[in-house]
Amino acid sequence: MSSPEQNRPIVWTIAGSDSGGGAGIQADLLTMHDLGVHGCSAITANTAQNTLGVPAINAVSEEVLQSQLDALFADLQPAAIKIGLLVNVGQVRLVAQLLRKLKSIGKIIPVVYDPVAVASSGAQLTEDNTGTAILTELLPLCDLITPNSVELEWLAGIGADNAEGILKAAHKVRGNHDAALLVTGGHVEVEPGTTADLLCTGSSEHPSNDWLIGKKIDTRNAHGTGCTLSSAIAALLAQGYPLKDACVVANAYVRRGLRLGSGDHIGTGPGPVRHCGWPTEMRDFPEVLVAGSERAVLFGTFSETAATNFAAEFARPDTNQLGLYPVVDTVEWIEKLAEAGVRTLQLRVKCPDSDLKELIERAVDIGRRYDLRLFINDHWRLAIECGAYGVHLGQEDLQDADLKAIQQSGLKLGISTHGFFELLYAYQYRPSYLAIGAIYATNTKDMSGQLQGPRKLARMAALLLDYPLVAIGGINLQRAPAVAASGVGSIAVVTAITEAPDYRTAVAQLSAVIDQ
Repeated sequence: MSSPEQNRPIVWTIAGSDSGGGAGIQADLLTMHDLGVHGCSAITANTAQNTLGVPAINAVSEEVLQSQLDALFADLQPAAIKIGLLVNVGQVRLVAQLLRKLKSIGKIIPVVYDPVAVASSGAQLTEDNTGTAILTELLPLCDLITPNSVELEWLAGIGADNAEGILKAAHKVRGNHDAALLVTGGHVEVEPGTTADLLCTGSSEHPSNDWLIGKKIDTRNAHGTGCTLSSAIAALLAQGYPLKDACVVANAYVRRGLRLGSGDHIGTGPGPVRHCGWPTEMRDFPEVLVAGSERAVLFGTFSETAATNFAAEFARPDTNQLGLYPVVDTVEWIEKLAEAGVRTLQLRVKCPDSDLKELIERAVDIGRRYDLRLFINDHWRLAIECGAYGVHLGQEDLQDADLKAIQQSGLKLGISTHGFFELLYAYQYRPSYLAIGAIYATNTKDMSGQLQGPRKLARMAALLLDYPLVAIGGINLQRAPAVAASGVGSIAVVTAITEAPDYRTAVAQLSAVIDQ
């Protein structure tokens, strides 16, 4: 039987070697091992480095670099590739040729490029004419580019020393191709006491700009942060994490290393960022800036339309442990389950055969008689009008719903999330609870691209130990123990009850698992 170690995804790093051990290949491999993948390396340059600077950059020949890539290609196929220092045009073209080769044989491999051009000490690391080749030949083949603001200026050819400049330069670098861009914000302080990374995703026709905000960490030990960030993202992409999730987890991984390594003394100059394992505390994760918040004005992403609907801090339920949470589509099920002792329920009616308002009024009446925590899915206007206990919204509904009206009515608000990024985004609203899904594949909706599994669920639940959380998606009696062990205080089910041979027995068994 193969061990978990043997099944680790393979990630390549094509970058320079740092003799001081703080950045480059050395930081890449430390990060990859820390996050559960096997790192392979192709060295582009042997740099002479220490904590004081970069005295020499010794580029390898194209033949030497090609031989390394050929050896890896023959035996160690990657699940993701991280690219770092490319010293000259020849290396850029060689790596671009490799990426085209992989695409031509049908290999769908995420590529993360950290455009290392200037060291933290200010030393120029690439030849002067390399930038054009990177823009025209390499960037269109990458999935994500991770420059800091100095490297962004180098690529864009314009200044990027404030939020507006960063947004403009990022738009110019992305041009007409769809590579995502993550601009790290350690060099520019848009808001005093904070750092801000800009994540640009979406197509050139429909771009999405998300600022990831964190408290500034007082440390000089920040050598290798860019290498560590890009390697962490590649490691997570290799394990199936969606891009936005990989970016926010990698952000937290770096921030954790900066925080815990602030007292280290390695060398006489700025030391390396620490590699401290999976980030487990919410304080290391970034805030995802919401376009409707007043804070967004500082970052150039404020939206008047979003501000009209934005609200935060919703009424909390009477307990963080919402228990068994059936989601049903009829009023009859509401009453039957209330009689069976269920106290948290959701009415989800997509295409009602009769008057929707009448259905919700009947459901709310039952909720009052049995003292239920009854949430109405989607139909927030009717939920307010009928005096419901609460309403549940998906992420896509947040832009259209009048959240201020929901808040002022006193309704509880639950929000669906799918992964780390959406969890952090929805948390900015401080809803009454956060639902995490889909944990497993479900018959009710195709969630194949957003499956979390119990391991990811446990990692997300650990960030919000004292917050009402609900796990949902494909959960049945057999899977419920693993879900309950994650630490969530509630499990939402659909067919596990409504299609059970005896719903009362199903309620009792599932409730017992959660109570344990």
